[in-house]
Parts: sequence; structure tokens; C-alpha cells
Amino acid sequence: MEKTNFWVFVQALFYAFFLIDCIFLHFMFNSGHFLFANHRSGLGRFNKALKETQGHHLVLGELIDFVTGEKIPDTHDERYRQQLARLLVEHKGYLKNQIRPRFELRAVAENEQAILKIDFVVNLSERICMIIKYGPGSLVTRHRPALAASRLVAGYQVPIVVVTNGKDADILEGATGKIISSGLESIPSRATLVQRVEKTDFDQISAKQTEMESRILYAFEVDGSCPCDDTICRL
Repeated sequence: MEKTNFWVFVQALFYAFFLIDCIFLHFMFNSGHFLFANHRSGLGRFNKALKETQGHHLVLGELIDFVTGEKIPDTHDERYRQQLARLLVEHKGYLKNQIRPRFELRAVAENEQAILKIDFVVNLSERICMIIKYGPGSLVTRHRPALAASRLVAGYQVPIVVVTNGKDADILEGATGKIISSGLESIPSRATLVQRVEKTDFDQISAKQTEMESRILYAFEVDGSCPCDDTICRL
């Protein structure tokens, strides 16, 4: 008897779900054009959004690079970079031809290689005297890879390393990694950097240290990066 009641309950439950499903399908067919139109509209917006992304960056259009005059994708990160470029030229006294944006640097770790981009490399008297590494979020976690980059870009130790998220900055001594100052306003001016490099030896980086720094840079910037990050080219 209990078994019979159980199956009656199961059948009733089945018919209840069947009835709900019929009501739902009736609604779908009666308003099908509206639902389909909205589906297509939503899908179109989604596809458009996909086309307007570059890697994992939302592309807002195009802008003219302040330093080079090139047309480049307009992203939130790139707007911070452009503000930094203007700061260097308009407030810190650097000439545009002394600033090289998007400097490509090869990082190697055993059989793995990748091309990374250093946001700004600043040259004085035909030497790289300062690099600027931009990245959103924490500054402290970016110190070590930025220092590694400063030991790989030229074969000698770059004197000044700037790590910034576009709102704040840490200025590091390249040789020691010591924080010299903090804040965007404390990025060395051209005159200050000239005075500093006059006392700099530009020590060569040994082959052993180059290998170590390259591994460190790869570990931080490539191994820890999003696969869709188009600022990194894995070779």
C-alpha cells in the first residue's frame, strides 16, 4: 500500500512538472519574436564587446601616443601611461626623443622565452638611465621584476627604476633596490637625473646574474600572467 502511494506521488509530481513546462513553452511561442529579438540584440552586444577587447583590456577606441605620434589602442591602462608620458615631458623636462615607450625585452627561463614590454625607457647621453614600469594595483609586488628588468635592458645596471600604478609611484635605486622616494611628483626630473648619473659607474651585469635576473623576470611577468595578456609574447 505504501509502495502504491509512493508511485502515485511520483506520477503526480511528473504531471505537475509537465504542466509547468507546457505553460512555459506556450509563453515562449506566444512571445517568441520578442525573446528572439532580445536574444539577438544581447548576442550582438556581446560580440561587439569581444571585438572591442584587446587581450583582457577593454578597448575604448584609438588615441595618439603622446611621445611617438602613433595611433594605438585606447585602454584604461594606456591612459595612465599617456599621463605618465606627459608628466615626463611637461613637468619633468625630458625631451620626447629621450623617452622610448613600449621597449621590448626578452626574458629567458631554461627553454622558455617571452618578449615583454617596458613601459618607458629614458635615455640620457646615449645611456639608459631610468626605466618606468607601470602596472595596476600594488607597487611592492612589482619591485623585484622591475629591478630584474633594469639589469637586462642594457647589459649594465640602470641607475633609477620607477614602479607606478598611475596614481602612486616608488622610485628605486637600481643597484640596491632601495626606495629613494615615493609619489609621482618625486619621479626624478631631467636635471636631477643628469646629476645622479654623473656619479654612476653603470656597472656591467655578469652572465650569471643576467641568467638569474632573466629567470626572475620570467617568473613574475610571464608565469604569473594571464594567458590573454597581449603585452607579453610567448616564444
